[in-house]
Amino acid sequence: MTLNVSKIRQDFPILNTPKKSLIYFDSACMSLKPKLVIDKMNEYYNEYPACAGRSHHHLSKRATEEYEKTREIVKKFINAKSENEIIFTRNTTEGFNLIANALNYDVVITSDKEHNSNLVPWIIKKQEKGIVHEIVSTKNTFDFTNFTALLQKHKGKKILVSIVYTSNMDGTTNPVKEIIKLAHEYGAIVMLDGAQYIPHNPIDVKKLDVDLLAFSGHKMLGPTGTGILYGKSEILEKLKTYNVGGDTVDDTFYDRAVFTKIPEKFEAGLQDYAGFIGLGAATTYLSRYIDACEEHQIALNKIMTDGLKDQIDILGPIDPKLRSGILSFNAKNKMDHHEVAMMLDSYANIAIRSGRHCVHSWFNANNIDGSARASVYLYNTVEEAKMFVEKTKEVLKMK
Repeated sequence: MTLNVSKIRQDFPILNTPKKSLIYFDSACMSLKPKLVIDKMNEYYNEYPACAGRSHHHLSKRATEEYEKTREIVKKFINAKSENEIIFTRNTTEGFNLIANALNYDVVITSDKEHNSNLVPWIIKKQEKGIVHEIVSTKNTFDFTNFTALLQKHKGKKILVSIVYTSNMDGTTNPVKEIIKLAHEYGAIVMLDGAQYIPHNPIDVKKLDVDLLAFSGHKMLGPTGTGILYGKSEILEKLKTYNVGGDTVDDTFYDRAVFTKIPEKFEAGLQDYAGFIGLGAATTYLSRYIDACEEHQIALNKIMTDGLKDQIDILGPIDPKLRSGILSFNAKNKMDHHEVAMMLDSYANIAIRSGRHCVHSWFNANNIDGSARASVYLYNTVEEAKMFVEKTKEVLKMK
């Protein structure tokens, strides 16, 4: 399948304004939203702006139907066994915090390239509860020797392996199928950070045999404030309640509460109905193109990499096939990464990110101040990739 990018771009309002042409290369932070997602959210506010799952009038019934439809859409998208395995969260971060507080474990194993969402909760649990936190090296590739030694070291304990699938920092993808298989041999539970993988690749959680998976709506064409925590039902059933209140209980008395079934027991309070209805529309839209996203992004990344390799130092492997749609770099002439990003924005209307990309720990460990990061998606074009090369070269000459 080849993407018809010209047709796809027509679906995104911000790419079709009469203003100066925007080149948006910051989708690893947040993707743009197609009009049908915006329209679906407005449909909720205009036609059935009511509570879902609570009242019995027709507005509430419609809201409930549309809201719960998203659970079924996401279930099919990742090939989960049941819609009850799909928990609505605000983002990937909330998914990790839920598991950090609700799962019973003694040891957590992560990689050295984790987003703060998959690092800070474990730091806190180590300080508060005394859990053991081990870190696997991924300097060149995932270190299976180190990983096996850690699993063997803690054999017999309750181990959680919590690993990033695709890194938001440099675009590298961990061999998660092999990681999961090995972890399961030691009785460990595996959780994946899928925030950067899910928007760009098909996934089958049953074939992968992953236990827990968190990802965000805002990176896959959906609204902000929406996320998904997938979990095998047998694991979710055993989790302690974390955030409690309205809709997490079937009944209460002054001295006790009767908690409801999964997934509702983890979805406390009034939800972002418009957001999750929009996420359903975004997931349906993305399903049309997901098989071709990765190949398209790598092709664009190759253009950028080949065009700039003499002017920049690339974080991660040089081969763009190993970095998906992410090009994280620093200028060889030492131009500050923030200055590169700001100059591209003001000079050429090219939006990229600069900084440490919420992976401060890796940058600190490697004595690197940060990087500029260009990230592409299904709506970006070959012409934009070439323009990025041209304008970046011009900006770097301004130092």
